[in-house]
Amino acid sequence: MTTDRLHFTGDDAADRLLVAEPMALLIGFALDQQVPVQKAFSGPAVLLERLGTIAAPDLAVMDPARLEAAAKGPPAIHRFPSAMARRVQELAAHITAVYHGDAARLWTDAADAADLKRRIGGLPGFGDMKVASLYAVLVRQLGLRPSGWEAALPSHPTLGDVDSPEALAAYQAAKRARKAAMREAEARAS
Repeated sequence: MTTDRLHFTGDDAADRLLVAEPMALLIGFALDQQVPVQKAFSGPAVLLERLGTIAAPDLAVMDPARLEAAAKGPPAIHRFPSAMARRVQELAAHITAVYHGDAARLWTDAADAADLKRRIGGLPGFGDMKVASLYAVLVRQLGLRPSGWEAALPSHPTLGDVDSPEALAAYQAAKRARKAAMREAEARAS
């Protein structure tokens, strides 16, 4: 299955940008922490509008104050815009250094599923959850099929399962319920 948009923001242009520009997808994942999915994945479109570019080589060498100002807005792209501006610049520097500025090479140059997951895990700020979720999006939504792809898919729901606004709402409700259950279990254990 491949798509021309990801249903992550509720804004058609922003959702299409996530598929059309690989760096937009990576920036969205970098921003996807401590804010709703819609806010995180709208960030690349906002940065593109404010800066005129989200190309990794441009962001990597951009004056950090300019990137921070774009992140702060108003409105801000994240609840921690300064920290996220630094994270976006670190991500852009990594993509520029390792993949010659071409974010898609993260997956197009991967030898197999294990290599792809290793590459995703090498991105600044990308832990196990982001690795699993980005991998699932690449496979389930964007049709990537590296050798061993099926065995490497996560068994739990991720953004890779989100193929409509309704699926996003269901994913977010399930995630909230899962977090509440984890907090409750921790409270009982202490």
